[in-house]
Formats: sequence, C-alpha cells, structure tokens
Amino acid sequence: MLIIFFLFGLIIGSFLNVVVYRIRTAETIMGRSHCRQCKKTIRWYDNIPVLSFVLLKFKCRDCGEKISWQYPLVELLTGVVFALLANQYFILENPVTWLITGVMIALASALLVIFIYDILYMEIPNLVLWPAIILALIFNLYLDFGQIFSTVWERMSVSGVMASGGAFLFFFSLSYFSKEKWMGMGDAYLVILLGLILGWPKILLGLFLAFAIGAIYGIILIGMKKKDMKSQLPFAPFLIVGTFFALFYYAPIVGWYLGLF
Repeated sequence: MLIIFFLFGLIIGSFLNVVVYRIRTAETIMGRSHCRQCKKTIRWYDNIPVLSFVLLKFKCRDCGEKISWQYPLVELLTGVVFALLANQYFILENPVTWLITGVMIALASALLVIFIYDILYMEIPNLVLWPAIILALIFNLYLDFGQIFSTVWERMSVSGVMASGGAFLFFFSLSYFSKEKWMGMGDAYLVILLGLILGWPKILLGLFLAFAIGAIYGIILIGMKKKDMKSQLPFAPFLIVGTFFALFYYAPIVGWYLGLF
C-alpha cells in the first residue's frame, strides 16, 4: 500500500512543479505542460515522473535545453512524504482514515509548493497559504466533532489555534521589530498553518528543528564562503522540514532527547 502512495506522490509531485511555475507566471494550471525554452508541448511519454527525466538525459527532446533537477527531486520528495502520511494515517479497513489521509495529503502538497516557491523566489504564495489555513481550521473542527477528550489540549481545534497563535506572535515580533531583517512577515503567516497542523506541543519541536537546521545550513554556507553574515536565506523550507519531522517523528525525537538526561 505504501508503494501505491509513493507512486501517487510521484505523479502529484510532477503536478506541484507545474503549480509552482504557473503561480509565478500567472498561467492557468489546467493547460498542457510545455518547455520553458522552446514552448513546445511536452509529450505524455516525456512527462512520466523521474523516469522521463533519466531517459531524456536531463534535456528537452525538442530544443535540448537542460531540465532542472528540481523536477525529479520534488517528485521523489512528494512520493516519500505521501508514503509517510499513509503509514501514519491510512488504514484500508477504516474509511474514516481515507478522509484524514486525503486532507493531510492536500495540506502536505500545499507545504511542498510553499517549500519550492520560497527556495526559488524568496516569497510565500498567499494563493496557496490561505486556502490551506482555512482547510486546516475546518479539518481540526471535524476531528473534534462528537469526540470526548480528557484534556482540552487533546482537542485539535484548541491545540491548533493555541499553537498557531503563539507561533504567529513570536514570528510577528521578530519580523516587526527587525523590520523584516531577521524574519519575513510571510513566515509569520506560514506558522499559523504549521501550528494548525501540528498543534501543541508538537509546534515547539517543529520550530526548534527549523532554527537548528537553518543555523547549521547557514554555518555551512558561510564556511564554504557562499554566504556571509548579512546574507538572507529563505526560512520557509526549514520551517516545513521541521514540521514534517515533528509530524512523523515527534515521539522518537522527544524520547531520544529525554533519554539524554
């Protein structure tokens, strides 16, 4: 079953690459894919995720323009994320988990689009972010409907709002008082979505990992003399990576950390 979700992720990953490009160019996402250089329509057999990239030897069949490694990497990443989501949420015999898995796939797809877009353009697309926030809010209310909880923090509608509110205030402060030199305002809006997805206290681990991974990456770039202390880096990718780790591996990571003491 995980293989099916992985293959499905490859297909959706190919679509997400198109979404990223066409949001930037304000094109409709319904048209056929085409080469950016020669504008020729890509044949269906040249549009098979990962495989076509290899068979074409990383070049357009018509004009010979090199195909970016972004395309197969995003396809593979999406496949892995979808397989992890299926492993965590999907149970074939339980139809309720089908809906839960489907919504999580939609939210993960939005995060992946933001991840790529911010890397390429240093910007978070509101066209993707705000519909995802609305979906996450509705989904949390659905998860709580008719359920009995021992504590209020088990309610995702409460936990998610508290996590997103706290994270937003922290990032808003960083952005406002630094005049967006330390953190962009787009990141403050992004953590609203991340808080709704993770809830409390998982958001703490997600943010901690984001800052830790971002710091390590920045130090490496400075050491390689590709960046300096004044250089800006897109932070949304680190936030999203931290979110995925907290979503899939919260218990093992926290257990390992507490085991150190």
